[in-house]
Amino acid sequence: MNLLAGTGISVREGESYESFMRRFRRACERAAVLRDYKRHQFYEKPSERRKRKIIEARRRAWRRRQKEQY
Repeated sequence: MNLLAGTGISVREGESYESFMRRFRRACERAAVLRDYKRHQFYEKPSERRKRKIIEARRRAWRRRQKEQY
């Protein structure tokens, strides 16, 4: 599995290693690369996948309702 797929980060001219790594980590977080990688490490039964998706949808809906209240 290619962890760098979709990040598209290249080193800028004169950029330090630390700032490049900071940009790379931020891009990976935005692309949810590690979360996806961890999810695919083990087999997930279809029933577990449906359950997880329902829970995620409830969480998103709750957050949306919380934002609308303020």
